[in-house]
Amino acid sequence: MVFEEKMILNGEPGDEEEEEEEEEQDMVDPLETMRQKCEETEHCVHTRERLEHCETRVGSRSSTAEDCTEELFDFLHARDHCVSVTFANCIKPKDKNSKKSSF
Repeated sequence: MVFEEKMILNGEPGDEEEEEEEEEQDMVDPLETMRQKCEETEHCVHTRERLEHCETRVGSRSSTAEDCTEELFDFLHARDHCVSVTFANCIKPKDKNSKKSSF
């Protein structure tokens, strides 16, 4: 009986772990969110279309030495460039008179 009262007052031992798991599930990686937004820009859409066209062409052939590495790198470069510019604009100091860090 005393043990049951303690469990009622203190909660189940597994309750804390469940709450932590729920919090982890709600967290969203801002990098993934920004990548998804950047993939919708005109340049990224164009490079993705080129990649998909290449994959279709290569997939339709029974044997070929061609792969879509160049198209994949073009797409990833365009997307990552968009992400880097976007994040750089977010962290730049707003005040032009602020001191620059000496890294």
